[in-house]
Amino acid sequence: MHPRKRQRKNASAMKLVGALVGQFREAAGLTQKALGDAVGAGEETIASIEQGRRTLKPDLAKALDRLLETKGALETAVANMPEIDRIPVWAEQYMDLEREAIVLEFFANQVLPGLLQPKSYAEAVFRSRVPALCEDDIAAMVQVRLERQEILHRKTPPMMSFILAEAIVRAPLGGTEAHRETLRHLLKCADLPGVSIQVMPTDRATHAALDGPFVLLETPDYQHLAYTETQRGSQLITDPDETSILAQRYAMLRTQALNPEDTKGLLEQLLGEQ
Repeated sequence: MHPRKRQRKNASAMKLVGALVGQFREAAGLTQKALGDAVGAGEETIASIEQGRRTLKPDLAKALDRLLETKGALETAVANMPEIDRIPVWAEQYMDLEREAIVLEFFANQVLPGLLQPKSYAEAVFRSRVPALCEDDIAAMVQVRLERQEILHRKTPPMMSFILAEAIVRAPLGGTEAHRETLRHLLKCADLPGVSIQVMPTDRATHAALDGPFVLLETPDYQHLAYTETQRGSQLITDPDETSILAQRYAMLRTQALNPEDTKGLLEQLLGEQ
């Protein structure tokens, strides 16, 4: 099936399940906040599910069926969504965690983290995909990526730290003007409350994370997790020992990278050279 058709089917299925949640909730005389509080999910989660922006997970579907006395209707609807339509579990888990995290720490060595990508950079990233994507797919993916960045501007944003390989900020991905926009965007992001951006110089003789990029995050209940990506897969890491190892590496990276002030100086220098 064509990726765009899969995307439309997925959106339709999510909206259908979301509409069911909304109908059952209203029939029970509950607000989104009341329902979210009752199942420990939160008002925003219920709103996102009803609007078809977030997948209803099986465990939450079961809890809603029990609370709303819907005789397993939601659990059955989720279980019978075509397998090809489902957002991968690891992606859904990470996206939920990212939206709610109180601390996020990123080490990137190949491409800017999605939360730092301006529109032109995100477009260039998706246009670089092999096999090539159609324009509709690119536009949809860029929109999703930009929507993720809302957490940078929420009322109480998480503490965020980014360590970027120097090659990333020097690469003119998307062309000269896109590169200028990216540099300007990074400088703006560096001034946001709670955001720290550091560049890892290419001329270092030592490097604490040669195994590749990763993300560390802390949940509202202070659980420490990690996330890694490869060419064809991703992994959410919950084991405390493994998470601790990556946290140690990140701490060392922060001492090896340029400090935030020197990083801004480098970005301004690169911008001036354009």
